[in-house]
Amino acid sequence: AAMAARCRLAARFHHIHGANIRLDASHTQATRVESFANALCFSQEPLAPGQIFLVEIEEKELGWCGHLRVGLTAHDPQSLEVVPEYSLPDLVNLGDTWVFAITRNHNRVVVEGEAVQARGRPWEPFLLIERVRIPRDTLVGRSRPGRYSHILDDLYKMNVLPATARRSRIGVLYAPQPDGTADMHIVINGEDMGPSARGLPTTRPLYAVIDVFASTKSVRVIPVDYGFPSLQTLCRLVIQKHIVHRVAIDGLDLPPLLKSFCQHE
Repeated sequence: AAMAARCRLAARFHHIHGANIRLDASHTQATRVESFANALCFSQEPLAPGQIFLVEIEEKELGWCGHLRVGLTAHDPQSLEVVPEYSLPDLVNLGDTWVFAITRNHNRVVVEGEAVQARGRPWEPFLLIERVRIPRDTLVGRSRPGRYSHILDDLYKMNVLPATARRSRIGVLYAPQPDGTADMHIVINGEDMGPSARGLPTTRPLYAVIDVFASTKSVRVIPVDYGFPSLQTLCRLVIQKHIVHRVAIDGLDLPPLLKSFCQHE
């Protein structure tokens, strides 16, 4: 119960943020209102070990190069005299900060000599990251079904959406290690990209960093419930596994709300 309460509290943006960011009343949506930079955001609270800070890309803006940047920092946002203009390199140059740019076709990070782990099937209900077990369904972004949605079906079954697409979901967490440090993991649409950074200190609070940079204009925090997936969610996974593409759900003899849930919620 304590972990659940802490997760709900941290699933908001900190009131300290970049000059070009506007938060909604709930502090769960962050929108860059000017230019392409000065858009750093932080989690309201430091993350617990294994707790993912997950955002969904809500709005894009044409005309800029570059995409969302995500990571962790050991700096309390309230301790910053000025919020840096950029996460890369400005915030990182302050030290004790680990941030990575999300690219259009983001690949998992593989350390030289380390075996590549199996990705797991996308309909498995949990994503396993070392000893952390996260319900996969919430982690997965989905495009709105429409005239050309069948083009995305292979992506939908394997990795759902391109990493920088609208409605893509990207999260960051840290997993403690036996030596007392932690590995940072970035999760994109339910897929673990592997350790993006190692040796993070676990003796200091670690805040999530979200840089709403360039072509990414608006993101929303998605709360993650670490309990068992609901029967409705398990039914959706089975339906999605056995259809050709999501448009075919319209022809199923299902209640309209369940169809909508299976297609794009």
